[in-house]
Amino acid sequence: MIGLQAAAAATILVVLMVVLARELISPAAAMVGALIACVLVGILPAEEAFLGFANAATLSIAGLFVLTRAVRDHAGIDGVIGRFLGDGAGGASGALRRFVPPVIALSGFMNNTPLVAAGAPVIRGWAERHGIAATKLLMPLSFAAILGGVLTLIGTGPNLVISGMLVAAGESGLSFFELTPAGLPMAIVGGTALVLLAPRLLPDRRTPHEQIAARDRDYTLRLQVLPGGPLDGSTVADGGLRDLPGTFLAGVARTPQGRRPAAPETVLAGGDELIFVGTIDAVRDLLARPGLVEAERAQTAVLDGNGHGLTEVIIGSTSGLIGSTLKQVSFRGRYGGAVIALHRASERIDGKLGTVELRAGDALLLLTDPGFAERWNGHRDFALVIPHDAPTESPSSRRYRWLTLGTFAGMVLLAATGALPILTAILLACAVLGVTRAISFSRAVDALDLDVLLIVASAIGLGNAMSASGLAGVLADGIEVAAAGTTIVLALALVALGTMVLTELLTNVAAAALMLPIAIDVAHRVDADPTGFAVGVALAASSSFLTPIGYQTNTIVYGLGGYRFGDYWRLGLPMAAISLTTILVVVPLVWV
Repeated sequence: MIGLQAAAAATILVVLMVVLARELISPAAAMVGALIACVLVGILPAEEAFLGFANAATLSIAGLFVLTRAVRDHAGIDGVIGRFLGDGAGGASGALRRFVPPVIALSGFMNNTPLVAAGAPVIRGWAERHGIAATKLLMPLSFAAILGGVLTLIGTGPNLVISGMLVAAGESGLSFFELTPAGLPMAIVGGTALVLLAPRLLPDRRTPHEQIAARDRDYTLRLQVLPGGPLDGSTVADGGLRDLPGTFLAGVARTPQGRRPAAPETVLAGGDELIFVGTIDAVRDLLARPGLVEAERAQTAVLDGNGHGLTEVIIGSTSGLIGSTLKQVSFRGRYGGAVIALHRASERIDGKLGTVELRAGDALLLLTDPGFAERWNGHRDFALVIPHDAPTESPSSRRYRWLTLGTFAGMVLLAATGALPILTAILLACAVLGVTRAISFSRAVDALDLDVLLIVASAIGLGNAMSASGLAGVLADGIEVAAAGTTIVLALALVALGTMVLTELLTNVAAAALMLPIAIDVAHRVDADPTGFAVGVALAASSSFLTPIGYQTNTIVYGLGGYRFGDYWRLGLPMAAISLTTILVVVPLVWV
């Protein structure tokens, strides 16, 4: 019978799932709140609940953020991906054959979120130039990075969390290549499936019945008719605002009448706000049209008028901007860029930009100065997509390239051979890059994704709370009963399926931390190796293929590629099936 503490832990977890699924607050705030609730009801004392903040996994992930930032700054990852794409002769299939393997390999050794953030705009730009739908390529980019994360222990955060929790539970931790016997087959089969299935299953947004092609995302832009200007007193037709290339006039907003359709004979007056829907190139043309000014000109007027251009950013799934309006966060004052247009997948934006609550996956078009890209590239609140100008390689990047790559390779070698513990190797590499000024202290601090680190630390605490409350044992009893009289494989299947479901509902780190205590308990009850069940949890936690919100790389390409929520099921279902099959075939052969 379930005890009071187990019931309390179960209640907290159910509330947490509802809050995360309905996006009531940010994932980091929800996880920390759930951990505090565990302390308040007496499941864990505070000194134990917050041990996750000093856990080796949390510190290792923080260090990897810094190392990845240095590699991205100096090693030209985006250029590497661009060279793999080729001349476009093989279409989407040819491009997938060329970039999926190197992305899988790279993400086995570096954080995959900045890898996708750097590679996605390169791939989209290449697709535009070669007449290929970016929707065929961007989701496979995210999925390839996810697959690569299970190749090594440092490939993704859940691996490190699981290893640390195994040690805390009195089991052996995972070695650097512990996951490789299962992760490599999963990456090979999954990568092959991406190349073969993505061109067939993913939509082509360039077809006539689609609103706008992948290249031509529909940005909503509000411009104001300049009083006394050439359009004041003109009709829509006479002002040349009909049949515009790449855009259309969706409506006219006039005080106090409100918004109305824009008929050709509509007479425009100074102060009218015109709502346009169109492409980035069309937005650029509209901004240069005489007689029209930005409706949000209070934001843009304070910017120095010299050298400004357009920059596109995507709001990430862990961004602190989610749920806030541009006005509430004082976007221009905080970031030094004025938002002039906004795109949301499968939804047209009404209302003033400053009053729209931001969501994960939203694309913002900004008017920025030339230094914006350097200041905010890699920031946790958004992913930079189209910088002001094509980035040029600086002398400092050339000077530090080989030092950065050599330091990173040395870290991998020391950790892989066991010469140093993984955390020690990561900290040593960070120290070398800091002392040699390959990365500044402020740049290193900015590389830390606080939301991700809060989620990791809180998830570890919640996992401990499940064990301390007895909830993990209750759930393990249920799995044992369900698997009774059959095989260890069925118990492993139930653990893996539970982890995959939680990954889509919560986050991959939370799913791993919550399911590992259950997996260890089940393994002992069915006389199996706990390491094998831990590997199964690690692989399942990284198998986030069904929604754009389960993994941050999915969120980045969701907004950038103009995908719809259901598009992820098309390719995600076969990928999830491949992951589960790999776990059930390989794990019993190697560990159980």
